Amino acid sequence: MDAAYELIWEYSYGAVTIEAICEKAGVKKGSFYYFFDSKSDLAMAALNVWWEERKALAMEIFAPEVPPLERICRYLDYAAEKQLEAYKETGQILGCPIFTLGSEICAQDERILGLVHEILSTGARLFETAVRDAQALGQIEGKDAALKGRLLWAFYEGTLTRARIDNNPDLLYNLSADAMSMIGARTPLAAIA
Repeated sequence: MDAAYELIWEYSYGAVTIEAICEKAGVKKGSFYYFFDSKSDLAMAALNVWWEERKALAMEIFAPEVPPLERICRYLDYAAEKQLEAYKETGQILGCPIFTLGSEICAQDERILGLVHEILSTGARLFETAVRDAQALGQIEGKDAALKGRLLWAFYEGTLTRARIDNNPDLLYNLSADAMSMIGARTPLAAIA
């Protein structure tokens, strides 16, 4: 599953073959079919494992006792750090595996699409809750937390996707500061972390 996740993230679902996955995992192709009926089944299993790990991390970062703007910045900083680590290893910005996988196979596999929707909806809700909590504390201007949460999530998705397309790590260096500016945070970034 690790081999599938890494290859799909680095290349794409369509570009990765079962042979390549088996080769990276160091197993014979026949072993693959002992555990999985298809590449789609393996992708679903790998995505589930990734999601369980990421969900636990997201719940820790977005815990209610963490100040709301710090939640947002910590998550964005974590995502940018992971992208930059991958860039050092592979020479390319990989973007978010969920955005990439979701946009690539949205019409091909309902199971994967359903899980992608769940993951994206959870992320958007976490951002929205943090925005609402920050607004209640007077740290963000405006009243529409749902809209600002969606805009913040779209900014995150779009920036990671654009960084992948352009293979440009520079787009990630100020992710938190740009996000705080976009949502009208009144608290200076230095005071957030």
